[in-house]
Amino acid sequence: MSDKSKHKDKGTTGKGSPANGKDHSSTLSAPVDPNVKLLGKDCDYEKEERKLQIELVKLQEWVRHEHLRVVVLFEGRDAAGKGGAIKRITESLNPRVCKVVALGTPTEREKTQWYFQRYVPHLPAAGEMVLFDRSWYNRAGVERVMGFCTEAQYQEFMQSCPEFERMLIRSGIVLIKYWFSVSDAEQERRFQDRMDKPTKRWKISPMDLESRKHWADYSRAKDEMFAITDTKQAPWYVVNSEDKKAARLNVIRHLLSMIPYRDLTPEPMTLPPLVKSKYVRPPFHEQNFIPVVYK
Repeated sequence: MSDKSKHKDKGTTGKGSPANGKDHSSTLSAPVDPNVKLLGKDCDYEKEERKLQIELVKLQEWVRHEHLRVVVLFEGRDAAGKGGAIKRITESLNPRVCKVVALGTPTEREKTQWYFQRYVPHLPAAGEMVLFDRSWYNRAGVERVMGFCTEAQYQEFMQSCPEFERMLIRSGIVLIKYWFSVSDAEQERRFQDRMDKPTKRWKISPMDLESRKHWADYSRAKDEMFAITDTKQAPWYVVNSEDKKAARLNVIRHLLSMIPYRDLTPEPMTLPPLVKSKYVRPPFHEQNFIPVVYK
């Protein structure tokens, strides 16, 4: 049995945050458990990841069994490790149960809708988990900094967002919000790594390059966003992602702690014998086989 007690966090209720252009969450140390495990010394990353992924499968089965509706938001700096964490969470899960939503630029029609409207269709039904790789907080981040929304639209979002999230929670949705924090030096290293490797170059967009001129603006926008939207009902949880591997394990472990669950792993099954009836396979030359390049 894997009963998990729900992690409790009072969060904050809109207390002012410094807006001096520094991303404090990437420089201040998060609370460290005295029993913290050092990767490569106290534990092996792959083995620890595997253990946590097995627990995620148990959580998935509990979500299905209890008809829970779970929404997890992943926000943070570019190259902060959001995508890598999402990949490790979903790697062993059923994509029909745990879905990833990463919306592109809104269409001209969507720009005329109620701002939250294009996100609502992606909210989970009973027995589903939805992971948003960036979310409605685009308005408080990139849209605010890069001038893609008006001041009136931004102010309306900041006023509406806490109530929108309270509506989701009152409806029974479990809402969990993560902010991945990374220093400018580490972000620089990751950007350079992406530019050097052809398999990662697609991750860099012109907007990513443009945003490098606005590091301080993004920091101030994040501070303002936290001051309003880090509420008791829907607090932000900051993930120190200077070390991507440690961040992945920490966020998975925290996610597991947020939803009490029990082990509903099905009992081992016996594979029944294959029943073969009379069957004549069509000639091989009548089928289109792909070329055998590797053997």
